[in-house]
Amino acid sequence: MDKLRRVLSGREENEELGLTAQVLDATTLSYSTRVKWFVICFAGGILCSILGTALLFLPNGLKLFAVFYTLGNLSALGSTCFLMGPLNQLKRMFEPTRLVATIVMLLCFVLTLCAVFWWNKKGLAIIFCILQFLAMTWYSISYIPFARDAVMKCFTTCLS
Repeated sequence: MDKLRRVLSGREENEELGLTAQVLDATTLSYSTRVKWFVICFAGGILCSILGTALLFLPNGLKLFAVFYTLGNLSALGSTCFLMGPLNQLKRMFEPTRLVATIVMLLCFVLTLCAVFWWNKKGLAIIFCILQFLAMTWYSISYIPFARDAVMKCFTTCLS
């Protein structure tokens, strides 16, 4: 709407914005728009993961599974950019409390695809998908206060 006002008033600015200006401009979405796109990306991520799981039983299904499962996780992870903005998301991802989970998660995304396409190791691809799930879970619960402590306490109680 602001762009339309600028055009109609004759104050149109240069269309070529720098990357920083584009990112900052993208974070000016309304709250309802942010929530809608979060839900769309998150649901798309879940749908990709479910589709990947369904394709697992086809010939060459492991490759499709790895691709769709990884795309689903990336979409679900990217959906949170709509809630807090891309720069804030990146800052929070690499905070000391989430650094290990973030690195393991991103590494598993890459290694899953490498295991399927370059190394042709199906078992390794499944292991990396499981590690993706665990890393995404550990990363996600880091946003809930004291959730990691509760999970650790639960596992130590169950294992002892």
